[in-house]
Amino acid sequence: MSKMTNRSEGQESSGFHIAMKVLGTLHRWLYRASGGKLGKTFFGSPILLLTTTGRNTGRSRTWPLTYLHDGGGRFVVSAAYGGQPKHPAWYLNLRANPHVAVQLGEHTRAMIAEVVEGDERARLWSRLTEAYPAYADYQRKTERQIPVVVLRQET
Repeated sequence: MSKMTNRSEGQESSGFHIAMKVLGTLHRWLYRASGGKLGKTFFGSPILLLTTTGRNTGRSRTWPLTYLHDGGGRFVVSAAYGGQPKHPAWYLNLRANPHVAVQLGEHTRAMIAEVVEGDERARLWSRLTEAYPAYADYQRKTERQIPVVVLRQET
């Protein structure tokens, strides 16, 4: 039996999608309006704003995401999307165009997004699930492997 009951393969919950969109919009507004003073954490987890280019529209799209520092100015994020069966739009956007902007507090910087695989993914996934145990629950909820993305300075 599939892990996905009450919805067909590859289909996300529309209620979840709407809730994420509303919460993301409010969080992004609060973060930006306060220069990162408000909204810099979510239930104790640090938050950055990730801006991607829409793969279909070409417009900027910004989402608040939890992250980890990985030294050398690198940040690690996960496309967990609450364990939904489909990848979040921001992840699909950065796959199409890895040039992103990251806002931490008042500072925004241009970065490159790289999806990591193999041993590097395993190392970073372990760190992510240690810092954010809910990610392990999200992985159990979905059949897709949740991507791990490293954001690094453009060179």
